[in-house]
Amino acid sequence: MTKINTGNANREYKDRLFRFVFGAEENKAYLLSLCNAVSGTDYTDVDDIEITTLSNAIYIKMKNDISFIIGNTLNLYEHQSTINPNMPVRGFIYFAQQYDGLIASRNDNIYGKNLIKLPTPQFIVFYNGTEEMDDEVTLYMSDSYADGRGSGCIECTCRVLNINRGHNASILNKCRKLWEYSEFVSEIRAWTDKGYNIKAAVLNSMDYCIENDILKDFLIKEKAEVLNMLLTEYDEKKHMRLEREYGIELGIKQGIEQGIEQGIEQERLNTEREKKRADYAEQRVTQLEAELKLLKEQIKELK
Repeated sequence: MTKINTGNANREYKDRLFRFVFGAEENKAYLLSLCNAVSGTDYTDVDDIEITTLSNAIYIKMKNDISFIIGNTLNLYEHQSTINPNMPVRGFIYFAQQYDGLIASRNDNIYGKNLIKLPTPQFIVFYNGTEEMDDEVTLYMSDSYADGRGSGCIECTCRVLNINRGHNASILNKCRKLWEYSEFVSEIRAWTDKGYNIKAAVLNSMDYCIENDILKDFLIKEKAEVLNMLLTEYDEKKHMRLEREYGIELGIKQGIEQGIEQGIEQERLNTEREKKRADYAEQRVTQLEAELKLLKEQIKELK
């Protein structure tokens, strides 16, 4: 296969795959295992899970991967390949939308005397990027406030779990599919690090994982779909990255042009001021010469 230098291509393809593995209705068993692994629960019935992931176009840019209710908990799971300190803010907005829909569906009266019961929110992010991070980090929405963490009357926390190789082994061991997902992504990263283009990296990783019983049944059944999905996501994110880079480049160019225009305008103003000073000086000299002439004439008359 042809090698192509792809730079940071290995972190551009994973979010949609995470949703595909754990977020589908037919994959509730995988989601149940994941829930038990990260929450320390022991649920056994997949029918206990009610998937509530929002699909409204308004929220597509927020990349809400998976949300579901089980027991008395409203869970929001997301995958991230970059460290994002704003996840608690996004989680807060998402939970508000979920609660609004839940209250409306139950016809609850938020103005009544009876206390409305709501499922407890739990927000977990599964991190699988290339930046170094501890096994677990907690993010706080109040860090965004002007007065800092712990201030204000509203808080939303986000538990970030590092699922790269060598991290959170206890959790990955409890959820086989999460470990397999992590290994598959690590294989793709390893191939791209060797210089293979994203398509070759995915195909090589698929072959390796099928041979080693990693997402084997999943990849055999959905191989074409997974390949198309990963390539599509990579192309979309690459396009978005190029747009951002173009925007930065355009901004720099516009900034330079604006700076030049401001410099020209400032020079024009300086020139005008100097001309006014020169005109005033010339007028003053003329005035003094006239006064001097008059004074000389007066002195001559006195003699």
